[in-house]
Amino acid sequence: MTTSATRTRVDPAALAAGVRRGERASVARLLSLVESGEEAARAAVALLAADGGRAYTIGITGAPGVGKSSLTDRLVGVLRSLGDSVSVLAVDPSSPRSGGAILGDRVRMGAHATDPGVFIRSMATRGQLGGLAAAARQAIRVLDASGTSWIVVETVGVGQVETDIAGAADTTAGVVSPGWGDGIQANKAGLLEIADVFVVNKADRAGADAAVKDLAAMLALAPSAPWTPPIVTTVATKGEGVDRLWEAIGAHRGYLVDSGELERRRGERARTEIRELVKAHLVRLAEECCRGPRFEAIVHEQTREVFDAQRVAEQVVAEALGTQPIRFDHASKRPATR
Repeated sequence: MTTSATRTRVDPAALAAGVRRGERASVARLLSLVESGEEAARAAVALLAADGGRAYTIGITGAPGVGKSSLTDRLVGVLRSLGDSVSVLAVDPSSPRSGGAILGDRVRMGAHATDPGVFIRSMATRGQLGGLAAAARQAIRVLDASGTSWIVVETVGVGQVETDIAGAADTTAGVVSPGWGDGIQANKAGLLEIADVFVVNKADRAGADAAVKDLAAMLALAPSAPWTPPIVTTVATKGEGVDRLWEAIGAHRGYLVDSGELERRRGERARTEIRELVKAHLVRLAEECCRGPRFEAIVHEQTREVFDAQRVAEQVVAEALGTQPIRFDHASKRPATR
């Protein structure tokens, strides 16, 4: 557990400088601070704001057991064969209480553990303001500023948090395996909405052809768009089809750059992140306003005769913002006209 004494020893400027130089110890230290939501982390990441934007981020997402880690391992091998540096962020939302991530990803990517051109990090904590998705975005920013060429973000499952994290990637590969389930389940999981490339892994098993046909049928029903996600079959444990996956990622990157979509996506991601952080700040402010003697006094004063919860809430908000009470039209959820 980080103590206040430990916090005072952190020099954000020195830490940011170490990250810029690509020092692994500095990168690891700042990522730990990001995970735990330290103020020093926000200060250091702010100092790195002008050092990002060079890395290309690939998201790998899908249900547990489809072979994402093996696929990531092979993809890292392809990138290293090109001479490029790679950072892997393995996000495990399934362990929010433990304060640490399951390290199975590192075990499966053991072949790259001693490679100085590969940095692998697992994370699962929700200490940072805005939750795990916000912490993952900050971690991506740190890795980008460290000078890495590629960042691969692997997420477990395709729930809301995982969808948010995968949305921080430039190209997202949605991974399924034979027997993955019907199209309705996929739609519920959100896979169709976030995947730029589909991967049917473990394609040497029975049912692979059916999975490909199922995906193709769903894509055929989707609204027409400038980019249609290709479907690639792989057997990650044998390295089969990984070259085709790499080609599909390259094709999608080319489309994004040529069409201007890459710049638009990154701009929209920035706006989304700001909106989410504003909401998180307001939630924290609301929690602070709803405790303490002044809150109790307002409740007592406003409920002596007739209990009107909305009136009390408006008074609390007004005092917090230093304004007149804002009364809302609750049918439209907009400020009511006076």
